[in-house]
Amino acid sequence: MELQAKMREIENTPHEGKRKVETVWPILRIHHQMSRYIYELYYKKKQISKELYDYCLKEKWADPILIAKWKKPGYERLCCLMCIQQSNHNFKTSCICRVPKQNLHKDKVVECQHCGCRGCASGDQLIKQMGN
Repeated sequence: MELQAKMREIENTPHEGKRKVETVWPILRIHHQMSRYIYELYYKKKQISKELYDYCLKEKWADPILIAKWKKPGYERLCCLMCIQQSNHNFKTSCICRVPKQNLHKDKVVECQHCGCRGCASGDQLIKQMGN
């Protein structure tokens, strides 16, 4: 319920001074959080039943396609589906946020133009774990 309240609040905030694409970023972040929460409850923590999980998907509380991608290797941290659709990007490649941070310039801040993600490559998490 908290996430729904946040979603309503974001939808009603004024958009003045923002680029057109920036107005959608908070909505996509909340959508991601809702999907991730349901994914974690069902697949990782096993705290909800299959019936409840199916109900959440049917009622559009979570994105079933995004959850299906999270179950595949290399997509565990995927931010949104637009970032892997090659037709949405120049040169028919994936989004800049999918590039591991080790392959980017250290001084440059990377931000996806579709959803505002600053890096969702699965390899980034492994690098952090190995460094600690």
